[in-house]
Amino acid sequence: MGAAVIALAAILGGCSAAATPPVATPSAIVATGTPAPTPTPSPTPAPSFPVTLTDDEGNSLTLASEPQKIVSLTPGTTETLYAIGAGDRLAAVTSFDDYPAQVKSLPQVATYTGVDVEKIVGLGADLVVAGGNGFNPPDQLAKLRSLGIPVLAVYAKDVPGVLHDIELVGQAVGDSDAARDLSASMQAGFDQIHAVVANLTAPRTFYEIDTTGAIYGPADDSFIAGMISLAGGTPITTGDPNKFDIPLEKLVIADPEVILLGDAAYGATPKIVEGRHGWGTMTAVKTQAIRPVDDIVITRPGPRLVEGLRDLALAIHPEAAAALSAVEGGASPSPGTSDGASPAASPSASAAH
Repeated sequence: MGAAVIALAAILGGCSAAATPPVATPSAIVATGTPAPTPTPSPTPAPSFPVTLTDDEGNSLTLASEPQKIVSLTPGTTETLYAIGAGDRLAAVTSFDDYPAQVKSLPQVATYTGVDVEKIVGLGADLVVAGGNGFNPPDQLAKLRSLGIPVLAVYAKDVPGVLHDIELVGQAVGDSDAARDLSASMQAGFDQIHAVVANLTAPRTFYEIDTTGAIYGPADDSFIAGMISLAGGTPITTGDPNKFDIPLEKLVIADPEVILLGDAAYGATPKIVEGRHGWGTMTAVKTQAIRPVDDIVITRPGPRLVEGLRDLALAIHPEAAAALSAVEGGASPSPGTSDGASPAASPSASAAH
């Protein structure tokens, strides 16, 4: 079974301090002998901790103080932590984290098949940010909780969910302001991209996740389908919110005008698609509108998602390249970093986390 198929399965699964007002001093008396107005003090910000949060799976957790040894169990969370300035507190990540470059030097405590609970405990972790919806095995997360380690499970089902989770993680690690700034910047970028493509014809677009066995594409109301719509396409979906496989006959009838190869990193090419039995009648094949895309930035819910949406919009609407290239928004996880190699895992797994 190919790596893409294996990973596809992974996704089917405050205290406050009172401010003391300043006292008027003789220097605050003006020449007429009338006391000058006492300046209104700026309120002292309430401390971030202790804080009680509810994660995306409805679990409540209380953090007594700012976490100093954070374990990230999803690539998207890792990028977010670096982007909001908490990267130096990361104690461990997963074997499939690849960005920014410095994550490669951190201890690894998870793979796509499981989480090393003993190693996380040994590191003295005081916060674990995990992937919900079964991305990390629920029984292993429950074990961590039973050992007294706070676990925050995040799972963004759509683009607004990504922004919510960035702010949630920011609250958990004590970097709420930076997280809100990042979220606002990303929202501005999303809005700019959508404004560019909103009045263009939306071509029927099929996003290929994998074809090593069945044909896998976006489920109804899925993260990828939402991204395609936001990028100015009409997503061709499987017809079921819980299914990612689509029969060839159904895809032929849907007749994609654009085919995007989210599995390009795993060997899929336009030439291969053109040579597939039964695909030749599709409009996208006839017009050679088959385009490889970088699935990682398009589907990983983190600070590079604006870049991903822009790339997706460019692939759907190459005629809008000039306007799209001017769009800004989002943030790089840390200054001076560069992309690492794509992880040996499914594009669809990145979509979830």
